[in-house]
Parts: sequence; C-alpha cells; structure tokens
Amino acid sequence: MDKKRATIAIDMDGVIADTVLNFIQWYERDYGVRVGLEAFEGKPEAEGLPGNAVRKYVLAPGFFRSVPVMEGAKEAVLELSKTFDVYIVSAAMEFPQSLIEKYDWLQEHFPFISWRNIIFCGDKSIIGTNYMIDDHVRNLDTFKGTALMFTAGHNAGVNHHTRVNNWKEVVSFLKAEALHNHP
Repeated sequence: MDKKRATIAIDMDGVIADTVLNFIQWYERDYGVRVGLEAFEGKPEAEGLPGNAVRKYVLAPGFFRSVPVMEGAKEAVLELSKTFDVYIVSAAMEFPQSLIEKYDWLQEHFPFISWRNIIFCGDKSIIGTNYMIDDHVRNLDTFKGTALMFTAGHNAGVNHHTRVNNWKEVVSFLKAEALHNHP
C-alpha cells in the first residue's frame, strides 16, 4: 500500500492568478493611466489604485475570469501534483459573485485539478493540509502546517513565514521537503 501523499493548499489570487497585473490592466483600460507594481508595495492591495478602483474591480463581472495566470504557476502546479495532493483554496466567499468565474478560470487554466480539489471558503483557518502557499499573512498566521508566503507587494517587510518569490522557488522548496521527509 502506498504511503499517504503530503497535501498542499494553494491560494488563487496573488499566487496562481496574477490579480495585481489584472488591476493594473483594468485601470489602464478605464483611465488611460499605466500604474506600476510599485503602487502596490508595502500597503494593502485595496490601496494600490486611486479612487477605490480595486474594490470596484473585485466586484465587477468578468474581473476574476480575466485574471492572467501567474508566471510559472501552471507548470509548477502540474509538476507538484505528481508528488503531492494539491488543493486550490480561495477565500472566495468574500466576493461570492466570483465563485463561478474562479471555477471557470480554474477549468480553463488548471484542467488537471479535479473539482474535488477546489475549496472555496470564507476562513482558511479550517484548512488542514501539510503545506499552504498564500500571499496573505492573515491566512498563514492561523495555518497549522508549513506556511509558504508567496511574495506580493502587500507582504513586503513581513519575515515570520518562509518566503517564496516565484514558482521556481516553490517547487525547489517542496521537492527538498519531499526528499527530506520521504527519502
């Protein structure tokens, strides 16, 4: 009988879905002004754009469906799914209109993730996987397993979780963990 595989919870927004890039693109489309990534550095995402535009966009039909895939995410998640049981976890209940858009987005970009491995919730503290990859400190602070903080402008300066800057670093870290824990 096979040993039980380790489990990973992977956040959507800001981790596999590049929401900040989508905010920038939508803002440029609507206002003709290109805002740089630095606008989101060291502050909550909601404060990254003028005029409460972030809030407007997360409530707008089509926003979550049109988010670009984070660079390297698709290949990395596919690779990790060969060794780990991967779950996509999103606190989607904050924006309930996003549920179908997020589901459809996952079906398009991550069709190898079963519907059984998609968790839309309100509070991620209920998640009991071995690892969690998330960009929001509030989710990682309550997580009981190994927390990996995916670098984002809003978590700059936070140092109490293991930081991963991109998907290549995520894969390297988790492969080393798998070798260490299951030689």
